[in-house]
Amino acid sequence: MSVIVLWNFSFCKALQLLIAFVTLLCSRLSSSTEQMGDFSGCDLISNLPQAIIESILTRLPIRDAVRTSCLSTKWRYKWTTITHLSFDEKCVTLSNDRALVEQSLIRFITQALFLHQGPIHKFQLRTSYLQSCPDIDQWILFLSRNDVKELVLELGEGEWFRVPSCLFYCKKLTRLELFRCELDPPPAFKGFLCLKGLNLHQVLVTPDAIESLISSCPLLESLALSYSDSLALNICAPNLRYLCLEGEFKDICLENTPLLVAISVAMYMTDDIAEHFEQSSNCNFVKFLGGIPLLERLVGHIYFTKYLSIGNDLGILPITYNRLKIIELYQVSFEDMKEILVVLRLITSAPNLKELQISGSSNTLAAIEASDLDFWEKQCPSDCTFRRLKVVNMTDMSGVPHEMEFMKFLLKKSPVLEMMSVTPSAYVLEGQLNMLIELARFKRASPEAEVIFIQD
Repeated sequence: MSVIVLWNFSFCKALQLLIAFVTLLCSRLSSSTEQMGDFSGCDLISNLPQAIIESILTRLPIRDAVRTSCLSTKWRYKWTTITHLSFDEKCVTLSNDRALVEQSLIRFITQALFLHQGPIHKFQLRTSYLQSCPDIDQWILFLSRNDVKELVLELGEGEWFRVPSCLFYCKKLTRLELFRCELDPPPAFKGFLCLKGLNLHQVLVTPDAIESLISSCPLLESLALSYSDSLALNICAPNLRYLCLEGEFKDICLENTPLLVAISVAMYMTDDIAEHFEQSSNCNFVKFLGGIPLLERLVGHIYFTKYLSIGNDLGILPITYNRLKIIELYQVSFEDMKEILVVLRLITSAPNLKELQISGSSNTLAAIEASDLDFWEKQCPSDCTFRRLKVVNMTDMSGVPHEMEFMKFLLKKSPVLEMMSVTPSAYVLEGQLNMLIELARFKRASPEAEVIFIQD
């Protein structure tokens, strides 16, 4: 095994040197046509295996890959068979004339596709110069006929690009990323049967369409949705492993996602969504986290713990997260007893938890006057022990009673804890010394536990 690793390392180094060499040739060719004669008899890498040459060309910027056609007659058409095409504004000469750059970019991409031979496995277009133009429709039509497997479209702000119906005929797609687009699957669309990765960023799509799209991709493993607008989302994806959600969500239900291992959620609040939350009686914790036993990493950003706290009392959780090792929860309100209960139920249901990150978001005045301090004796299981918890990071702490009780609880119940770092909120100045003194007094189950107080 060590021999193979060493060979791979040496091969990668050699490949990097070859790429650098070809890039140098391309830059010198583009800087002066008089230097062409310097390289006419210098054909050092043409006899390399075709697979290695294609690997080199794929790693070059597409503009330099096209320039290799000037190296020699042998190289004139070698770039035309590369299977990965990545375009951006660096493909053309930039100027202050935006319209000129746009037309140059369109012409470059069109000619590159026209001259290309064979399949195109990956097509990537990231540019702020193109928005909605008919040429993109033609490119996608061309790609749909060339077995494209990965498609990334990230266009400029302004008029959003309406994805043409021919996209849905790309039957071999395994990865699709769309930014600032309108997506409307045709009624006859039966799904992307090979799709494994779907990323929709600022994409206008109806709730029914997005749910249908997700459920009609049976191999889907990675899903990212961001900047959704007041969306009630029901996700049915039996092979999904990675989920990232960001936006205004009225509701989220993970109906059939038993293989999920990593989740990241950020929820933005509007008045309408807040009113919807108040009227809900369903237990969001169970609805969202009740059917994912293989979860390994959970990251909850703004309003996530608030969302999980809504609904009827949890009671005993129907699940244990035996593989959950990392939990990150941001902007937890320690004045809201239901949010505190969510955090407790979550960490006590993860017996193999190793790293915990919590940031506070408490109204200091309200939290200082907090009652129910006997909550910790009532709600914390007496036999609870975090036998594998080693690292705890507490940030934006205000030093209010329930925050301090939570840190006290962790120190008392973590026999192998190595470090607890505490960063006070930037708005708390006078109480920092008292917070530090109180932390120093807390009993620690781990003799190795180090409490680090960080002052920005």
